[in-house]
Amino acid sequence: MPIEPLYIAPARFDDAAQALAQVQDIYRRSVQHLREALHRFVAGEVPAQRVRACYPFVRVRTDTVARADSRLSYGFVSGPGVHETTLTRPELFGRYYLEQFALLLRNHGVALEVGTSTQPVPVHFCLADDDHVEGTLTPERRLLMRDRFDFPDLGVMDDGIANGTHEPRPGEPMPLALFTAPRVDYSLQRLRHYSGTAAEHFQNFVLFTNYQFYIDEFVRLGREMMADPRCDYDCFVEPGNVVTRRSGSRAHADDGHGSPPPRLPQMPAYHLRRGDHSGITMVNIGVGPANAKTITDHIAVLRPHAWLMLGHCAGLRNTQELGDYVLAHGYVREDHVLDEELPLWVPIPALAEVQLALEQAVADVTRLEGYELKRLMRTGTVASTDNRNWELLPKRNMPSTPERRFSQSRAVALDMESATIAANGFRFRVPYGTLLCVSDKPLHGEIKLPGMANTFYRERVDQHLRIGIRAVELLRQERPGQLHSRKLRSFAEVAFQ
Repeated sequence: MPIEPLYIAPARFDDAAQALAQVQDIYRRSVQHLREALHRFVAGEVPAQRVRACYPFVRVRTDTVARADSRLSYGFVSGPGVHETTLTRPELFGRYYLEQFALLLRNHGVALEVGTSTQPVPVHFCLADDDHVEGTLTPERRLLMRDRFDFPDLGVMDDGIANGTHEPRPGEPMPLALFTAPRVDYSLQRLRHYSGTAAEHFQNFVLFTNYQFYIDEFVRLGREMMADPRCDYDCFVEPGNVVTRRSGSRAHADDGHGSPPPRLPQMPAYHLRRGDHSGITMVNIGVGPANAKTITDHIAVLRPHAWLMLGHCAGLRNTQELGDYVLAHGYVREDHVLDEELPLWVPIPALAEVQLALEQAVADVTRLEGYELKRLMRTGTVASTDNRNWELLPKRNMPSTPERRFSQSRAVALDMESATIAANGFRFRVPYGTLLCVSDKPLHGEIKLPGMANTFYRERVDQHLRIGIRAVELLRQERPGQLHSRKLRSFAEVAFQ
């Protein structure tokens, strides 16, 4: 028999805070058990048996088809039966769990069951961010470690629930959340690796960009804001968990733990933090749909309220000028990275709340309205391709060419990331939007020359970024229940937002 911590049997709770406290207690005991055993193993002790600890779970049972307020998009189960999910990192997700628990109690009027699940916590996921004890082990000890501790099992952390392909086995509870605890923990590990910052710094509104120029400007604005004691943001966090507090505010005990990395991570993240996590995270995803899918696969487990793409694009219409904006209301998906998870026949709709916020943000920052705004911004279809050199493809005697497809789809702009970010937002039920800036017009012979590019970046990046920040401010004013649109939810939807 494995060596396990004290088993905590399922208990019923009619109070969300008490249910959360039970989750916290089970998780704390499990992680402490694994950490202590691992430290003893590193010191040379070999456990006589496998060491195991399991995640907490929450369960709700209903026996009626009566459902909650039909205006809601989450907070209720899809029908009668048993619905369950495992939970992790309650210190990180506590506010989120509390809200989901409260909605279930209010909408169904039945108690929540919280207890110890049968899903083991992989030993890798019990380590703190700065805990690297396993690095001191010899190859032989690392091999023995697999015999004594549970390792991550990819078979229990796939995206079948989010993709709509998960089918519970007979007698198995229906899912209560899009992601199981191991899937969440896996993504939290990946986020730290790719972004260079801890998961607790990520905010509920995320800006993605495909150019370092935007990050440079975001850093400048972030540091500038921190010098203003009246700023709405508490601190600015850079890769390496380097924290700059707002002028006049007190430093926190863990602020000094960060240090600039010797080199930037693959997709560095920067965070304008607010106490309620309604601040702004900005990530430089670089160029290409693979990066766009990778980072959104992992940020999705944090359940953000919205993510927006701000970047450069090729203008496809002769009437566009360099520096014009494109507000995407549809997408042509030739990025190919999501074809298995989200078939091409699935439409990716525009979300009214996000579209209105982006359009209003452009008007607020440029001080243009109505017909005059149309001189600078065009709403239309954005095509995303995984072929950066699509212009060089043969054009004669071909059944189809990119130019023909873009014309037939009525596309007004082309990039490599926007459709991926929007499609993954649709797949993971995260509100999304795209505002791009025309930086070249390859179909019309206008490509960026060095001098033109430098002038363009100086003139447009600051304004474009301020539009994105203004859009977040407008979205922050929306009720979360209104922002998380019902059009993102499937037939038999999970209850958690």
